[in-house]
Amino acid sequence: MPSEFSSLHSVDDSIALCDNTGIERNIIPIHEPFQAFIDTLGPYFEGMPFGIAEENMQARTRAVILMALSNKFGYILLNTSNKSEAAVGYGTLYGDMCGGISVIGDLYKNQVYALARYINKDGEVIPENIITKAPSAELRPNQKDSDSLPDYDILDKVLYQYIEKRQSPRELIAMGFDEALVARVLKLVNMNEYKRHQTPPILRVSAKAFGQGRRLPIVGKYLS
Repeated sequence: MPSEFSSLHSVDDSIALCDNTGIERNIIPIHEPFQAFIDTLGPYFEGMPFGIAEENMQARTRAVILMALSNKFGYILLNTSNKSEAAVGYGTLYGDMCGGISVIGDLYKNQVYALARYINKDGEVIPENIITKAPSAELRPNQKDSDSLPDYDILDKVLYQYIEKRQSPRELIAMGFDEALVARVLKLVNMNEYKRHQTPPILRVSAKAFGQGRRLPIVGKYLS
């Protein structure tokens, strides 16, 4: 479902993945429905710069299309948010966070990469470029996940210690993590609990999967 911000390699990589796995594929551009929302909201957004609202509208446009196909043909929509994204709220409610079940929601970003490498152990199934390119939501020009988040190699380590090992901010800092980084990451985790309460059931593979494995109050004031 390419938009004007989708890179050519994202489309090509998706086609290659479908061809490698034998998955039926369709290309449904979102430019026209997205533009319809832009036109509808134009009088209210007049004079305001392109921002997070327009980014999220693209994700929600895709979700409307996917859920329509799900309803019409009886499909189940697979949510593909990973644990790193879910932890820090890097996803759009009613957009890319929708679905009937979350298949990799209990895998951190680097575990997803490791799983992809394992799948490719006997030959390329997942195109190498999908694994090695800089991750991006592609909702604005030249966007990268690293614009909004710490590098996943660092982020995943902090998240693992905080979520799985239940380490406190003080303990994380004592382990050598930067104090400002710890404060930033933990605030993101805690302030986005409300998003995780609205996401699909997660296939659980760890002791602290979001949902049944880790229940916290939405309105907690700690570290917010």
